[in-house]
Amino acid sequence: MAIDLRTEIKEFLSSRRARITPSQAGLPVYGRNRRVKGLRREEVALLAGVSVDYYVRMERGSLAGASDAVLLSLATALQLDEAERDHLFHLARQTPTGARAVTVRPALQQVLDAMTEAPAWICNGRYDVLAANHLARALYSPVLADPRRPANTARFVYLNPEAAEIFFVDYDRIAADVAAKLRMEAGRNPHDEKLIALVGELSTRSELFRQRWASQDVRLHRSGRKRLHHPVVGRLDLDVESLPAEPGLLLNVYTAPAGTAAADGLALLASWAASQENVVR
Repeated sequence: MAIDLRTEIKEFLSSRRARITPSQAGLPVYGRNRRVKGLRREEVALLAGVSVDYYVRMERGSLAGASDAVLLSLATALQLDEAERDHLFHLARQTPTGARAVTVRPALQQVLDAMTEAPAWICNGRYDVLAANHLARALYSPVLADPRRPANTARFVYLNPEAAEIFFVDYDRIAADVAAKLRMEAGRNPHDEKLIALVGELSTRSELFRQRWASQDVRLHRSGRKRLHHPVVGRLDLDVESLPAEPGLLLNVYTAPAGTAAADGLALLASWAASQENVVR
């Protein structure tokens, strides 16, 4: 079973249309009793330079055959950001094939292990933790406490109370980003059975995820700041760089400027991680 592309397209386009007012689109407004939230379909068609019938077919879920020029015009009309444009193109260019399994090459694990002063880990688009160095295992010990493998940070965010109560300082933003990035992945790989199962599990068990998923928001993986409260070393305000490691894989590296409390916290985390390894031995 795959995610229903027609439904995905319909809900994505209608949700983006609903958020734009005629004045935001530079269109005149006649009368006060508009029955439609946001733009009408004919207004989107006008802005995109296509016929009303053609746009109606697209919003009903038929993007097959739409040219790049048409998709770009539609993206401009709906004022899509970079992530939303990418998502639109992914939805339009899908083929009926399953997702390709992606694994971490041994050389990538060697790269992780060589990074001794920064937590670093590799995930796929489902947020599965596929490989990590010793500092990342220490940093994400609450996530890795789940015995299921591979550990999954999306599952931790939405199903483990510690995620909101303790671990993520900016929990609301993290939860929104995770759902939006999963939605982006669903546009890329709608036939990924493991992704479908994950979305189904989160939808069944988390009302917050259902709300976030229904928003149709999408996000790209970006560098930025992540504020965590580690159970052993306390508050860590870290810079995160997210880099492509392989097609379908992302390398996440956490650092802190020298001389900061976060840098001291990472040093303490490294000491704690080493002590834990010695205990195991």
